[in-house]
Amino acid sequence: MVQGLTGVMQFPISVAVLGVVLHVLMLVAGCGSGNDSAAPAPARGTNVAIPTIEGPVSGGTGKPFIAATTFDLALVGYSEAEYFISGMAAAYINVGLLGADGKWAAAPGPTADYKTRILVYRPTSRQKFNGTVLVEWLNVSGGLDAAPDWIMSHTELIREGYAWVGVSAQRVGVEGGASVLGMPVMPLKTTDSERYGSLAHPGDSFSYDIFSQAAQAIRRPAGANPLGGLHPERVIAMGESQSGFRMVTYINAVHPLADIYDGFFVHSRGGFGTPLSESPQSSILAPGTAPIRSDLNVPVLTFETETDLTFLYYFPARQPDSERFRLWEVAGTSHADTYTVAIGFEDLGNSPDVANLVLTTEPVSGFGCRQPINSGPQHFVLKAAIAALNEWVRRGTPPPTAPRLETSAGPLVSILRDVNGNALGGIRTPQVEVPVATLSGEGQTGSLFCLLFGTTVVFDDAKLASLYADHEAYVSAFNEATDRAVRAGFILPADAELMKAAAAASNIGS
Repeated sequence: MVQGLTGVMQFPISVAVLGVVLHVLMLVAGCGSGNDSAAPAPARGTNVAIPTIEGPVSGGTGKPFIAATTFDLALVGYSEAEYFISGMAAAYINVGLLGADGKWAAAPGPTADYKTRILVYRPTSRQKFNGTVLVEWLNVSGGLDAAPDWIMSHTELIREGYAWVGVSAQRVGVEGGASVLGMPVMPLKTTDSERYGSLAHPGDSFSYDIFSQAAQAIRRPAGANPLGGLHPERVIAMGESQSGFRMVTYINAVHPLADIYDGFFVHSRGGFGTPLSESPQSSILAPGTAPIRSDLNVPVLTFETETDLTFLYYFPARQPDSERFRLWEVAGTSHADTYTVAIGFEDLGNSPDVANLVLTTEPVSGFGCRQPINSGPQHFVLKAAIAALNEWVRRGTPPPTAPRLETSAGPLVSILRDVNGNALGGIRTPQVEVPVATLSGEGQTGSLFCLLFGTTVVFDDAKLASLYADHEAYVSAFNEATDRAVRAGFILPADAELMKAAAAASNIGS
């Protein structure tokens, strides 16, 4: 048991969350509050093919197969529906070199028939819909479709009435193949052949156009309407880890042609490039350390953890903020963490417990790490990032400029740390400003898998006593740091209240 802390949970995490964990190696006019004052959406994507839509889909096991939240969406006023989209998708070929500036010229190449699925979560009340649809490139690094950005941001999306669409854009999630870690795959057509047997994915060379056509199914539905009576004012793309890597290639090469998304959320990209085209089509590799191109017509917010900067080598791709670009780097965070693999699945958004430390060395049962994995504040800041990007797209108000994490000089980049072992610089949350533990994206040992989960090292009683004279002093300092983060735009007020409640209920300083 951890001394000096209450509200700290220790448990192994079920293998049922395996798919989400493994993703980390590579996301009628409405009358809601968001629609009444918004300007009409630009006529984007008019040259993107309109897919055929079937659904809502039923049959098979009776529910969609995905690694996402596990609670009944009806509890929070949302509905779930699945649709099939089909048509002809194009692969892309490069026009000239794909250079280090990210300004890549591409053109449509070979075509192939496809049929895949989209999953839609939306408010059941039209009045609740805020006009924004977030379209997540589902992550397949674990050999199945996973929705990490929905898991990490869903409480904010539900609070504000977003619609969310998950797209099975890649072949592994539909047909199977090799997963990044060589684990057994769980593609749709195998897990539920009755429901998904008619799907057909021609390969990842076509994934970018499939992702464009998924947005077209939202903007200009042909057949069934995935949003029902809701009218989208804004359609924003998002992807995490491997899906974030693919998002970079999409933005730099495909968006100038498709122009169907109003903005992009690039989450935890690293220094790995994803091909513009790949086998069995011609292989067209892209430089992994390229920045987001600087001549975009829509906003991009890139969100990075400590692990992404160093271990996944995002550092060389860092770029300054600009009229259409923001970079948020968050201290105390790792590529994946305890919220990703445990708490987030059942979080209804109303419990202070989500702000407590979770101590486990097993991201998945049977996959042990040598130290407790990171239990940092990534998901709290991520929700603020989504809110800020939505305002940027909707009103033209850019997010705040964030300080960069402080790093050492030299070819082997490392993050500089304070006397408590927490990162210097970056977005500062009360978890690192008023710490009860060292929260890091680094420091883990063991398997490659574990290296992505960072560490949590809880302070002992003597250390806590040296930092906080009593409980009142701790709570006061924590609340002040929380208020600073809210004023800076990096924590949302609703989440700040949960964090303050958790601090007040703890026994730190007692």
